[in-house]
Amino acid sequence: MWAACCPRAGRSSASQRDGLHLVRAAIALGSNLGDRQAMLAGAAAALGGILTDLKLSSAHETGYVGSGGAQPSYLNAAAVGETSLSAQALLDALLAIERQFGRERPYPDAPRTLDLDLILYGMEIHDAPGLVVPHPRFRQRRFVLEPLAEIAADWTDPVTGRTVEELLRVLDS
Repeated sequence: MWAACCPRAGRSSASQRDGLHLVRAAIALGSNLGDRQAMLAGAAAALGGILTDLKLSSAHETGYVGSGGAQPSYLNAAAVGETSLSAQALLDALLAIERQFGRERPYPDAPRTLDLDLILYGMEIHDAPGLVVPHPRFRQRRFVLEPLAEIAADWTDPVTGRTVEELLRVLDS
């Protein structure tokens, strides 16, 4: 289920299918509570209901990165697919999936059963209360860039003009 299955060739960020305007979206998946593998598998199945041409990275075990004190390790992955949903509607759908899997937000950086972040939405840039795309910190997060590079290495960040692969190399240097 977690095999990378997307060719590395670049793709446009928007297309038409059956008269629908489709936008390519990248989602980061993470879990550090409960059966993490089952959480990611369930999230992938749910994402399949809102994204077409879904591609999934492998799962990556990573330590907690944040200021919330000691936490269990995360299992992280990335997903890329196409959607006819607006960026806000897609974010709302991701938050609903998180709630479906028991996500609670008792305090900032709390451990989570499931975390779904909208990383990229085509080549669009959004900066509004509750919706910032590209994700403001994805360029500094190996646990996002490594899985995303498996399935979308040539995707260009609309802010920096660098590909995901280049962003990962910059992080390595």
